[in-house]
Amino acid sequence: MAGGGGLITMPALFAALPQTPHADLLGTSKVASLSGSLSAVARYARHVRFDWPLLRRAAVGAFIAALAGAWLATRVSPLRFRALVPVMLAVVLVYTLLQRDFGRGRAPHAVPYRPALTIAGAAIIGGYDGFFGPGTGSFLIFLFIATCGYDFLHASAAAKIVNCAANVAAILVFGVTSDIHWLLGGALAIATVLGAQVGSHLAIRRGAAFVRVVFLVVVGSLIAKTAHDAWLAAH
Repeated sequence: MAGGGGLITMPALFAALPQTPHADLLGTSKVASLSGSLSAVARYARHVRFDWPLLRRAAVGAFIAALAGAWLATRVSPLRFRALVPVMLAVVLVYTLLQRDFGRGRAPHAVPYRPALTIAGAAIIGGYDGFFGPGTGSFLIFLFIATCGYDFLHASAAAKIVNCAANVAAILVFGVTSDIHWLLGGALAIATVLGAQVGSHLAIRRGAAFVRVVFLVVVGSLIAKTAHDAWLAAH
């Protein structure tokens, strides 16, 4: 519905397999994330109209950047930069709260250089997704509302497509450079697909206003979780 799947899967993987290299766990989590996103897209496609020309270009940008981000994650631990995540999420949360009509209705607006901004934003977020990931879905939702004027429902659907591209890129890199736990990833994928079907069904049934509430809850939870993790790492 609103991104934030990494809020659950990544801490669970790190807690369950503390001695496993972070790149292996990132790759494993991407298997689940890709499956859930594809499942949600399949449901959204029957109810939501996609701007495919724009989404294809945004997906390509995210794919290329995610390749670079995933490769970087095999060289530098992304955990060193975890303190930045709650700060970025806080900006998203505050802006959404202050702009009460933000994402409530679908009203495409004339943002200068809208396609270029959307593609560039998708590439930046895709690079982050390949490198680390928590909050990627929420960042993409925010991007599509801010640049394209989508409501939360359409932004959530569009975000899943771009997220799929970034996940595929990360899986390709981690599959070659790291040791993805395919059996565990497959089990996570099954559970994630079930959750994605329930979430996308609720989003379609309840509409943009409901997704907005879920988005705010998810982003708030992400801020609390990532800030707590950063504090523990620092102390």
